[in-house]
Amino acid sequence: MPTGSETPFEALAELTRKLESTTKRLEKRRLIAEFLRSLPREEVGPAVLIAIGRIFPEAEQKALNVGWATLEKALETTRQVRLDARPLTIRDVRRAFDGIAAASGTDSVRARRRLLSSLLGQATEGEREVLLKSIFGEMRIGVNEGVMLEGIADAAGVDPDLVRSAHMFLGDLGRVAEVALSEGTSGLAAFGVRLLSPVKPMMAEMADDIDAVLEEHGGTTAVEFKFDGARIQIHRKGEAVRVFSRRLTDVTESVPEVVEIARGLPADSFLLEGEVVAVDASGRPLPFQDLMRRFRRVHEIEALRKEIPLNLYLFDLLYLNGRSLMSSAYRERWAALERLVPPKILAKRIITSSRSEIESFLKEALEAGHEGLMAKQLDSPYTVGKRGKRWFKIKPADTLDAGILAAEWGHGRRQGTLSNYWLGVRDGGRWQMIGKTFKGLTDQERLDLMDRLIALKTREEPWVVHVRPEVVVEIAYNEIQRSPHYESGFALRFARVARIRDDKGPGEADTYARLKELYAKQFERKGKAYEEV
Repeated sequence: MPTGSETPFEALAELTRKLESTTKRLEKRRLIAEFLRSLPREEVGPAVLIAIGRIFPEAEQKALNVGWATLEKALETTRQVRLDARPLTIRDVRRAFDGIAAASGTDSVRARRRLLSSLLGQATEGEREVLLKSIFGEMRIGVNEGVMLEGIADAAGVDPDLVRSAHMFLGDLGRVAEVALSEGTSGLAAFGVRLLSPVKPMMAEMADDIDAVLEEHGGTTAVEFKFDGARIQIHRKGEAVRVFSRRLTDVTESVPEVVEIARGLPADSFLLEGEVVAVDASGRPLPFQDLMRRFRRVHEIEALRKEIPLNLYLFDLLYLNGRSLMSSAYRERWAALERLVPPKILAKRIITSSRSEIESFLKEALEAGHEGLMAKQLDSPYTVGKRGKRWFKIKPADTLDAGILAAEWGHGRRQGTLSNYWLGVRDGGRWQMIGKTFKGLTDQERLDLMDRLIALKTREEPWVVHVRPEVVVEIAYNEIQRSPHYESGFALRFARVARIRDDKGPGEADTYARLKELYAKQFERKGKAYEEV
């Protein structure tokens, strides 16, 4: 039972309202810091996660497993019961969420509904609104991970980079906040690579111009093939091997050939990073969706190995025989990687100062069926989880990774299926709609996606199903246009789904700021054409 020292949940609900009411980043940081300093250690973690619209940390790979039908029944029951006279606390919410996630067995749906009814029945109207937003991942108060990390650093009086680094190693923002506030710099500095536990990957910027990449990298850069596969990290500690996806999910059982390769390498411990690509009988890359069939399966893998074989390409070495290499320069990590692994599983790369060589290498990558190139600064350390200009993606076509916000019921041959997808980009803690599309997917892909979207439903209108924006899709388009039809002020012309990004979560969808940057760059390129018209 809670004690009098527990913080009322209403205090957290009030914080979210204040955060939503201001657009100033510094003010948000101040509000977060003041609130976190007022909490006992046990409440810091749950409060941080709820404030950024998350229930559990990524590293736990745990979910509520609550669908719209279960929630609707729980809300109906709530209307029929008397509200608990005792105020709801932050720890009450944490305990309820843990109980809901732990429910299993034949009676699990009823158990989750009962726990939800109790939690929502105890909440006031304002608290219930925050709980529902949290459950559906729609907090939309302008607080993303970056703002929260800075708020935690302010609360603890420590370097934000130290908080960011600890978070990327732990994958648990709430735990990082607890340590920062209770142990400060010394506690955060203790976190580093933990073999067999996933690490958030280093990110890359999209390159708009090859000359700009060369200039940013000091005139010379390393350029690797960018594969149309799934990014993985391979951990080995003695005979133990674990493989994790970009989203920190354990996929070891799905990729036995990768485990076999890892066990055959001449080292006792390491952390490798690379990409797996599904290939056909001739070795040509298969569509990304075929690869995802492997990642979702843990049964009958041997049969799938024959049906969908995988090629492994390695491009980084982050830890070797007891020593972290993350602070080492990329050129040094690559040299160590070359000494460890066979050449045939190394990503193809060149080091060059020539734009024409990069263009020729890009053409070679595309003709081989790959996605494009990665340009990496030779002296760059591995900056975990942080986007920057040390790595660039070079791709031939403009695309955006957008979240699906809703879907419309189709007409004609698409009747009876959800097919016209509402697309959005991240804007702080909310989403900005930038258009719709029903193009790009096969009939089977559309049916599979419909099942996923129905499970994410938050509400439904006669022709539209609104969903939690958890599905990320790569959208190819011809042009970004100004549009009065959407609050964002922009729309994508001839948008089409290039692929479903199962390897990305909603926090990795593109941002409104990037959309505006792409629009401005595009306008510069089209200036002469407009003048001619």
